[in-house]
Amino acid sequence: MRIGVSIADFSGTSGPRLGSDLASVGRALDDAGFDMIGVMDHFFQIAGIGPPEQNMLEAYTTLGYLAASTSRARLLAVVTGVPYRHPGVLAKIVTTLDVLSGGRAWLGIGAAWYEQEARALGIPFPPLAQRFGQLEETLRICLQMWAGDEAPFRGEYFQLGRPLNQPRAITRPHPPIMIGGAGERKTLRLVARYAQACNLFFPGPQLPHKLDVLHAHCETLGRDYNEIEKSVLFHLDVGERGERAAEVVDELGKLAELGIGTAICNVARIWDRKPIDIIGSKIIPAVAAL
Repeated sequence: MRIGVSIADFSGTSGPRLGSDLASVGRALDDAGFDMIGVMDHFFQIAGIGPPEQNMLEAYTTLGYLAASTSRARLLAVVTGVPYRHPGVLAKIVTTLDVLSGGRAWLGIGAAWYEQEARALGIPFPPLAQRFGQLEETLRICLQMWAGDEAPFRGEYFQLGRPLNQPRAITRPHPPIMIGGAGERKTLRLVARYAQACNLFFPGPQLPHKLDVLHAHCETLGRDYNEIEKSVLFHLDVGERGERAAEVVDELGKLAELGIGTAICNVARIWDRKPIDIIGSKIIPAVAAL
């Protein structure tokens, strides 16, 4: 099992220190052996973490900044809201991140849900069925542009006259795609058809069933279920001095037994950086063999 992190809360730093603190945290995560560094694609903070007025950085600007502060961890948005960027521009953004990071970019993407932030900023937020249609066309456009195919794209939602994408992404055949969500009829079917990874959000009693549904979609589409990386979000709190390390390893071990290959963690007290060192020394080595 691999351990990633999603930096979701920027309230631990502020003002002129935010940039330097973020770079320091990014370097610490990279040095500690975290496999993946992600940020949420939100413009306002989400309920459950803080009020909308709490600090929230734009995802891809932040990932570009983290690319310059790290050297090995994969970089992605967990996950990009499909209505927030035109697909041709999104393909260019992820390609740019891939080139500048030396081939470490992923496209994390989903249908989006936070209507409040979209409406507040004047971003069109169509009904869910339309967002899923946009999601599938976005995946097709990104794959076409990453393949170097400049033929016009004529979809129901998007029309591109010449989807040129230069320079080409470093990652071959293309930056991997992670689709976020656990919808059984649409989301997991899109995972089976297009993605190299899925994020099933927070684990719970329904997780084995969701994996079975994904497996069934793979069988229907002729896709190898085992080649898809399965991940979940995970709240990782090792305690003030690492006293919860063994308990955390046990919890992660149960997820690994189900076939979860990556835990994308919200690390408690991440801005103190002490938990990062504890996780790097006690958690990551222990779960590497799971």
